Amino acid sequence: MRWLVRWWRKLYCRMKLRQLEFNAARYLILDLELTGLDAQKDEIVSAAWLVLEQGKVRLDSAEYFLNKEVKALSQSPVYHGIDEQMLEQGESINSILTRLAAALEGKILVCHNAPLDWAFLKKACQCYDLVLSPLAILDTMAIEKRRLAARTEPLNIQSLTLSACRSRYHLPDYAVHNALTDSLATAELLLAQSSAISSGKRLKLGQLLQRAAT
Repeated sequence: MRWLVRWWRKLYCRMKLRQLEFNAARYLILDLELTGLDAQKDEIVSAAWLVLEQGKVRLDSAEYFLNKEVKALSQSPVYHGIDEQMLEQGESINSILTRLAAALEGKILVCHNAPLDWAFLKKACQCYDLVLSPLAILDTMAIEKRRLAARTEPLNIQSLTLSACRSRYHLPDYAVHNALTDSLATAELLLAQSSAISSGKRLKLGQLLQRAAT
């Protein structure tokens, strides 16, 4: 019976969460820079996040970390501008994940291409017996994909990049491949998406969660 009670409590919390207004929830916007796209063999090079609450980006909450334990940078110096000397000033991945776990408490995790970032986070956490427990996960890429599909616009991989998604909302261009800049860019994109979806009305979190489902 205990499993049934736990299941019911989890279901009840999800139902309550979906009824929250968008601005009533707290969000942690995360971006990872990676050595590749395979969570089983590639590594997290850097991680950055900031908090979004009451419809505002809290710049004072911004955090940026380099993983000093990266074994092979591959093309990271080319794409991310991060080299071995910079990594020496970084922190262990265990420390970064521990900080992230604390920052995520009571918040919704937001990423652009959340399945990719979440796969890397889960793989890294398994090595240190850590658990990340966001209230929910929002994927700005998935939200945009649903919006484009509803308008029967042609889709390709380039139309869903962070830069391409931002351009449709007339957001300014930012330099890419920096975790901190990309986390801010994702936060601004989420605000633009929520504004467009709400059309001036109050937006329920469940409306975004539905659109972010992959």
